[in-house]
Amino acid sequence: MKLPEPTAPSLFDRNAILHHRARAKDDALFLHRAAIDEVQDRLSMVNRTFTAPAVVTPFPQLWAGVFPDAAIVADDDVLSLQPGAHDLVVHAMALHCANDPVGQLIQCKRALKPDGLLLVVCLGGETLHELRAALGQAEIEVTGGLSPRIVPMAELRDLGGLLQRAGLALPVADAVPLTAEYRDIWHLMHDLRDMGETNALAARLKCPTRRRVFEAAQRVYSDHFSTETGRLAATFELICLTGWSPDDSQPKPLRPGSAQMRLADALRTEEGKLSD
Repeated sequence: MKLPEPTAPSLFDRNAILHHRARAKDDALFLHRAAIDEVQDRLSMVNRTFTAPAVVTPFPQLWAGVFPDAAIVADDDVLSLQPGAHDLVVHAMALHCANDPVGQLIQCKRALKPDGLLLVVCLGGETLHELRAALGQAEIEVTGGLSPRIVPMAELRDLGGLLQRAGLALPVADAVPLTAEYRDIWHLMHDLRDMGETNALAARLKCPTRRRVFEAAQRVYSDHFSTETGRLAATFELICLTGWSPDDSQPKPLRPGSAQMRLADALRTEEGKLSD
C-alpha cells in the first residue's frame, strides 16, 4: 500500500541523518544498548511468545543479534513492513528523528496482527537539555541570535498521545532518565558524532560556528551543570511506548453507570460532600 506524499516541510534532513549514521562507531552506541535492555525487560513481563517479530532500527547489526528471528527494517519514511504480518514490532531509537512520527506508528500498527504488540523506544524531551541551554545562552551572548542546534524532542505525554492517534489500544508511556559525564563540551559533542546523533535539522546552520560560541557554552555548561568532580552532566531520556493492535479479546472499559458498588463502599470509608 502506497502512503500519500507528505505536504508539510521536513523537519529533518534525511541525507544528513544517513551521513551521520555512516560515521557512527559501535563502541559509542550505549544508548541503543540501554534501549535493548529496556525492550528485553518489558518483553519479559509480557506473558506471550512472539513468533513473527520485526525491528525497525537504524543500526541493524545491534538488534539482529538480540532478535535473530526478526525481520530487520530500516527506519525509512515508508517502512518495509507487510500488513498484518507480525505479532511484535519494535521501533528502536528512531522515532525522535522521524519527519512523520504518527505515520511511522500507523505503519507499525498496520503491520501487526490482531492483538499484536508495538514497543517503541526513542529519545524524549529531557535529552541534552543542559547542552541546549548552554549553547542557546552562548550563541545569544556571542552573536546576538539563536539558531536550531538541538533536535526538539517530544515530551512523554505528547508521545503517549501519538499511540492513541495511531489507533493503538491499551497505550502506556514511561520514561527512563540516563546521565552520562564528560570532560568538557567538546568531549560531549565528539561522543554525539560517534553516536550518529549530531544536528540533522533541515534548518540548521550550514556554515561553521565560531569557536567563541563553544568557549562561551563550555563556561555556561560548567557553571550550571557540572558534577562534584568537575565533569559535565548530560541527560539522555529514553521514552518507552507500548500499545496493542485492537482485538475483541482485549479488556474494555465498563459502560458509565454500570458499577455494582459505590466507590466509598469499596474503599470502606464514608462518603461526604465537597466543601464550598
